[in-house]
Amino acid sequence: MKPYENIAELIANLEQEIQAINHEITTLKTAPENFNEQVLFKYIETGSTGQTKDFVRSLGVKSERGSLFSSGDVSKLIKSGSDDISPDLLAIARKIANTKNKNGKQR
Repeated sequence: MKPYENIAELIANLEQEIQAINHEITTLKTAPENFNEQVLFKYIETGSTGQTKDFVRSLGVKSERGSLFSSGDVSKLIKSGSDDISPDLLAIARKIANTKNKNGKQR
């Protein structure tokens, strides 16, 4: 934890963190509105593009290319986003992806 000028500054920062966490909780409590959001929820749940790919394949959905859905398709969706995805949900998925990329595989 970084040093603060005073307790009030620390309290203000902690309150901002609480608001951000509450906003993420609200976002995650919202049901997915479309298929792409369903894919992102699965990625957030598992933290794995491979497991998310398996989930999509189990639904029988193919990629835009017409072939089997791949881990790369999941990564592309997270990186590029889509017009039908909530920006807040996409931000959570990207946060998880960035954490995994910085720390290596989470096992």
